[in-house]
Amino acid sequence: MFLTITTTGTPERPATDLGYLLHKHPDKAQAFSTSYGTAHVLYPEAEAGRCTAALLLEVDAVALVRRGKGKGRGGAPDAALAQYVNDRPYAASSLLAVALSGVFSSAMKGVCNARPELPGQVRPLRVEVPALPARGGPDLVRKLFEPLGWTVTAEPVPLDAEFPAWGDSRYVRLVLESDALTLAEALRHLYVLLPVLDDAKHYWVAPDEVDKLLRVGEGWLPGHPEQRLITSRYLSRRWALTRQATERLELVRLAETDDSEVEEIDNAVEAETEAEEKPTPLAVQRREAIVTALRQSGAARVLDLGCGQGQLVQTLLKDPAFTEIVGVDVSMRALTIASRRLKLDRMGERQASRVQLFQGSLAYTDARLKGYDAAVLSEVIEHLDLPRLPALEYAVFGSARPRTVLVTTPNVEYNVRWESLPAGHVRHGDHRFEWTRAEFRAWAEAVAERHGYGVAFEPVGPDDPEVGPPTQMAVFTLTTPKEAKAA
Repeated sequence: MFLTITTTGTPERPATDLGYLLHKHPDKAQAFSTSYGTAHVLYPEAEAGRCTAALLLEVDAVALVRRGKGKGRGGAPDAALAQYVNDRPYAASSLLAVALSGVFSSAMKGVCNARPELPGQVRPLRVEVPALPARGGPDLVRKLFEPLGWTVTAEPVPLDAEFPAWGDSRYVRLVLESDALTLAEALRHLYVLLPVLDDAKHYWVAPDEVDKLLRVGEGWLPGHPEQRLITSRYLSRRWALTRQATERLELVRLAETDDSEVEEIDNAVEAETEAEEKPTPLAVQRREAIVTALRQSGAARVLDLGCGQGQLVQTLLKDPAFTEIVGVDVSMRALTIASRRLKLDRMGERQASRVQLFQGSLAYTDARLKGYDAAVLSEVIEHLDLPRLPALEYAVFGSARPRTVLVTTPNVEYNVRWESLPAGHVRHGDHRFEWTRAEFRAWAEAVAERHGYGVAFEPVGPDDPEVGPPTQMAVFTLTTPKEAKAA
């Protein structure tokens, strides 16, 4: 894993001042221990006209896996999937960002006791990263760096140069150039945006990451056009932390606009407003409805099919009535996020024995899904193409055959009540369809008849007299006498 920082100079302002700014002497090669390997700082060239500092990070792949254990703290998705053989030692990621922060901490803070006038000076800078994972491609790289004053060259790295038909990999060769930034600003940009482009972190994202992001992003993040994406990815898509960071960044932006202090803006809201009751989010109402239906069914062993990031699994774990909870999803990345959310690596033995996560596709029968009291398909079916629904139907109702099946899906009739949703649009970009109440009822009743289930329907959320509830739920109950008795 490699990164270089180059600057040019004149006899009056020699480029070798870079050594003072980085607190690393150009005539020495230095090594620094990190949690996951060794960082080396060296200068391939150091003259008055041009000076280059290189950071080489040797990652110990064994230490990375042993510390991360494939999940939770240290469990980056790539390490979890590939264990000892992965791209972490070679591609710029949060590992390199942490090494930058540790090795060049004073430079990042803009501190130079020997030459205090240097940190504030703007100088020509060129940053090169030979291999950078860019989930979003070169276009996203430019969207992130260009608003900050960088000239960006992001060359896609082909999967194999000898076989161009294979196309490009998700990596780019990055070159950033600017003559309008200080070194401290450049380092802070890299520290935040390298893991954002990789869209993964090698360590557990705790609440203190919000303070870190706001501190390092001071002066440039509040006004960045891609602020929401940066915040979400930097905080590993943890919704609560992302919302907290977004609210604080908005306060900073308002304070800068009004030429006020953040504290003045934050205290401008009267205390009574804080006590106002906020409406319960629909996602929370949906989980509450599902838990209520599961309790009424008497289920103890529950499948969450299409569990996503594990919100429902987390809710079910709080109720001791559910003795076994299994989350299943086709996305390994979603399961990794769910594992972090549930803190599986820090969970007590008794609690851990109640939950498991595994990868699986609902388009195929799976013997692991048999023998459970209940299965939940919460906001799942609308993500499938209609021709694939029969396969899901058979896998759940024909093969697994739990005693109770709960299915929730959006009610398309309610969409007219969403002021922010353009007419004719579905609620999520990945929805293949959204059904009316009549369409959902017809599908559910046909499924129940084919597989020996009874079905009832319940509204989730406010039940509008004209368009119905925002979410509709079908509760299937096995009625075939022999199988019901066995279940």
